[in-house]
Amino acid sequence: MPKATAVWLIEKTALTFTQIADFCGMHPLEVQAIADGEVAQGIVGYDPVANIQLMPDEIKRCEADPEARLKLIPANNPINKRSRGARYTPVAKRNDRPDAIAFVLRNFPQLSEAQVIKLLGTTKDTIQKVRERSHWNSTNIKPRDPVILGLCSQADLNGMVAQANDRLARDGKAVPIPPPPEAEEAA
Repeated sequence: MPKATAVWLIEKTALTFTQIADFCGMHPLEVQAIADGEVAQGIVGYDPVANIQLMPDEIKRCEADPEARLKLIPANNPINKRSRGARYTPVAKRNDRPDAIAFVLRNFPQLSEAQVIKLLGTTKDTIQKVRERSHWNSTNIKPRDPVILGLCSQADLNGMVAQANDRLARDGKAVPIPPPPEAEEAA
């Protein structure tokens, strides 16, 4: 849309090519080519004032001072946060989920089952089977970091651990210290 915005600014304002180019993220010569009719001949102008990107007084301020730069109005669209429940996991990563559950249960015992379910997109039944070592593949389960496996982000993991630690502090319980990382087995 930068070209459409540039077309509108060229047609409707007295801004310099440099100001328009700076606002639209284009080169001044490209803006000049649009003004000369060499480029963007069939493009309909996109009104940045009507679409709440610029205020009319901002355009007037910049028309009066050729050195001034247009400032975009900050968008107030809240970013929709994706829910962290059950979600699609690629087939290649499905066998990694029990490893991640074992890692979280061992290193972060303060997390509730509901938090582990949200974090890893798993089920209560799977968590119980990994905990009791009754999972069908329990002999091959090795605790591995879910962040490295790509099942959750580090920020999500840290947020869940912080929530669990806050809950324990409110309840007057001690926050468990995670065990030291185990040395890798030599192959």
